[in-house]
Amino acid sequence: MMKAISVRGTVASRISLWCAGTVLALGGGVASAAGVTDAMIKNDAVTTDQVLTVGLGLHGQRHSPLKTINAGNIGDLVPAWTFSFGGEKQRGQETQPLIYDGKMFITGSYSRLWALDAKTGKMLWDYQHRLPDGIMPCCDVINRGAALFGDLVIFGTLDARLVALNQDTGKVVWNEKLGDYKAGYSYTAAPLIVDGLVITGVSGGEFGIVGKVDARDAATGKLVWSRPTVEGHMGTFKGKDNGITGKTNASWPGDMWKYGGAATWLGCTYADDVGLVYCGTGNPAPWNAHLRPGDNLYSTSTVAIDVKTGKIRWSYQSTPNDHWDFDGVNEFIPFDMDGKKVGAKADRNGFFYVIDRANGKLINASPFVTRQTWASGVDLKTGRPIESGNRPGDPSQASGEKGESVFSAPSFLGGKNWMPMAYSPDTGYFYVPANEWGMDIWNEPITYKKGAAYLGAGFNIKPLYEDYIGALRAIDPRTGKIVWEAKNDAPLWGGVMTTAGDLVFTGTPEGYFKAFDARTGKELWKFQTGSGVVGQPATWEQDGVQYIAIASGWGGAVPLWGGDVAKKVKDISQGGMMWVFRLHESGADVAKN
Repeated sequence: MMKAISVRGTVASRISLWCAGTVLALGGGVASAAGVTDAMIKNDAVTTDQVLTVGLGLHGQRHSPLKTINAGNIGDLVPAWTFSFGGEKQRGQETQPLIYDGKMFITGSYSRLWALDAKTGKMLWDYQHRLPDGIMPCCDVINRGAALFGDLVIFGTLDARLVALNQDTGKVVWNEKLGDYKAGYSYTAAPLIVDGLVITGVSGGEFGIVGKVDARDAATGKLVWSRPTVEGHMGTFKGKDNGITGKTNASWPGDMWKYGGAATWLGCTYADDVGLVYCGTGNPAPWNAHLRPGDNLYSTSTVAIDVKTGKIRWSYQSTPNDHWDFDGVNEFIPFDMDGKKVGAKADRNGFFYVIDRANGKLINASPFVTRQTWASGVDLKTGRPIESGNRPGDPSQASGEKGESVFSAPSFLGGKNWMPMAYSPDTGYFYVPANEWGMDIWNEPITYKKGAAYLGAGFNIKPLYEDYIGALRAIDPRTGKIVWEAKNDAPLWGGVMTTAGDLVFTGTPEGYFKAFDARTGKELWKFQTGSGVVGQPATWEQDGVQYIAIASGWGGAVPLWGGDVAKKVKDISQGGMMWVFRLHESGADVAKN
């Protein structure tokens, strides 16, 4: 199939590049020694004049040391500029901006990427990936951001490719295949750069793909190692076998492992002190767990992979033999607690976990939602959930086509879904965008067919309370206690950011971008963006001015899969705008004095 990629910007770059099966660059080449380096990426969390990683640092803490904008002057925050994602492709905009060398790099729905002037919002160039017919994204045509290395900006596409563009021109430098989109593979997460490697996962667990984590040479795109996340599959290192993941049939019956899911669809974090990449894995396939008795490793888990060898150093499974599509992809955020090197994860199953980041030992686990029907707690000795017998019935034992339905909370959309939480080293709290909902769920017969949905389940999501679904919650990881919460009528679906100005930023489906006091939870400021906010905030300093950016554009999984909840948010307008804020000049003058 011939593919056309259109790159627009300068007159010289308004060309279409045609080739069979891949995209070539005119005047491309590998990343030069200049540009974004590994050292710069490792210092991203403490650098204020650029944002080089999605997550504001390799740990993904989403905390900025900037404090020009603070609780005292947040009322003077006003728009500096806006940029429209344009066209008719106004679906969910879940991107986080990257800032480097005066440019902002943002991705958009339908596998698009733009380079903008970070100070004015002027478009410098854009890239619109030519998507083939037959792509199978599970949960909207979103994209969650890019990665920077050398003179490249790298992002994934809905047809499961990884594309590297020149930061100055937008021309394609390399283009690599992550998986077969005809089998259900896709890619929506932001890549991670570690020691010159670009780390990626894959999406497609609802189609029976096999999850994996790949590491490629960031300059050339060539595969270095690959680690499957379903037991029984062979890993590779520099083109050679690198050991089977786990042991074949140890926790999977028969041939079920061949289509086992465990998609790594959210992305990864990294801790340099232990040399480990942390990636969450999704649901085992199919959803009907009666067909796959056993723990089904390494689904619904956090896997810690040695970045140099591509081998799993440790794993922790939050929902063994997952029957509710709870996944386990939620971000694992390294941080230090009472002198210990640990990490935290707010799982879709409703538990907030603190785990030793070096060896995977569970330290504590506490609920961060009000209702969990599937488990009463977590056994800290074994690390396993204490289940409550809330599994849907086996359809093979039923008189009809489906098994007995049960009501389960949280719903499969999770106590927290993809939307990343943030950490503040100043308060010691995590800020979790939680949701209170449940679901009726039942199982149905299912067999694997390439490219077809592989669920074996039906469901309907329902709110638990009349007055709210979403709740931004500050959690003390030492105790697991909720310190404060800010309730929201609609479910929360956007990322969170903290700053040294003792502020917490996030958005709502109702269109508001909000700032809260990090210590008390008091709402200090809000701005109506015109569409639901499901993007991820970022902040940086340029010419002595602190800027804060957020993408607005309603979409994602809720309107597609949300059942009764989807009806509640059906009137939210779609859109597609990048909003950038700064202090009004009078407020900025006060901040400087």
